[in-house]
Amino acid sequence: MKHSYLLFVFFFGIFSAQKLKVVDSETGSPVPNARILLSNQIIYTNEDGFAPVNSDVASFEISASGYQKEKIRAFSALVKLKPLYKDIGEIKIVDVDIKKLFQDVSKNYHKRYYNEPSLYDVVYKEKKIDNDKLYFLVIAETKLWSKSNEYNFRDGIRKNYDEILQMQLNNVKYMRNMKSDSVFIANTNDFSHEYMGNYFFNFELNRTMTHIKNKDSKYSGRLIFEEGDEQLISFKIKSGAGIEIKGEFKYNKTDKTITYFETHYLQTHYPMMKRKTTDGREYDYQLGDASLIFDFYKKDGMYLPALCKLEGDKYVAVYDGEKHERKFSREVIYNTFAKSNDRGLSSKVDFSKNIWENVPVKEEKDGTILLSEEEQAFINGK
Repeated sequence: MKHSYLLFVFFFGIFSAQKLKVVDSETGSPVPNARILLSNQIIYTNEDGFAPVNSDVASFEISASGYQKEKIRAFSALVKLKPLYKDIGEIKIVDVDIKKLFQDVSKNYHKRYYNEPSLYDVVYKEKKIDNDKLYFLVIAETKLWSKSNEYNFRDGIRKNYDEILQMQLNNVKYMRNMKSDSVFIANTNDFSHEYMGNYFFNFELNRTMTHIKNKDSKYSGRLIFEEGDEQLISFKIKSGAGIEIKGEFKYNKTDKTITYFETHYLQTHYPMMKRKTTDGREYDYQLGDASLIFDFYKKDGMYLPALCKLEGDKYVAVYDGEKHERKFSREVIYNTFAKSNDRGLSSKVDFSKNIWENVPVKEEKDGTILLSEEEQAFINGK
């Protein structure tokens, strides 16, 4: 099997929800990507720390990486999360064998994470930035069907993507694409094996294990916080191929499940390489840094996906004497979950072409994400 080593890679509807803001209790700064677990859906705060939550909602949970979990009994427009620790001096370092831990989770993945056909209501957001200017933004409500909630490598290599994942575009709430003269926009739109794999944590776990097992690789894990069954563990990997990775994850030691995983690929030290656009133009290309986040929650004894996010930064192209530095992100929030069947979706995206060339199915629903100030300004054409 060929493994990938490098990562190439809100809207205002009419709803009755009030804005809830999540901030750091020490600094008062907004906490982005804080998960709000309601009784029947999941939402996340935007880059400014805001999320739409009905004022009559009670008994919900808010959590974020690096912060203590808070159980909220009654609606409050401002929620303050306490950091797990104030400085590194508070941490009692304990070594963790991450190779053994990752191997165990990978081997028993189908037992510890829900692995039956599933149907999700999803918010999909994609952003692209060229030379610090936002030029592409799309926010869509979709349905996502998964046959087993994990990546099937055999089907992936054969490009049988419909056997792994299906998407139905219900409502493209916002999409703006300003023409960028960056050569980045001339690349292929093929929905590749790796692109599909990045939706699934077991794919990333397999990629991480490949780096750890690489000849002459060095790796370390550190337990930096523990409360009840939950451990927060940081890790570093430097494979024999020169790949540098660092990250952290939350581990439930009773269920033996990774409930949150964040990893960063540090790739800017690689030299420039020659690439060609699909229309034949040659340019110099340098890898940037990439990160992935996977978040899970437990419902009725099952671990289900809540979020998967892919980000890239400092990807550089030099063409005709002009430098372009690119950032991009893709975020999928799994708002609701329902058990499904093997048949999949009757109307689905054709992954052989650009997702946004597909015609969406209209299904109006209340919004579950708020635009950040930057995103709203871009949509307004400012």
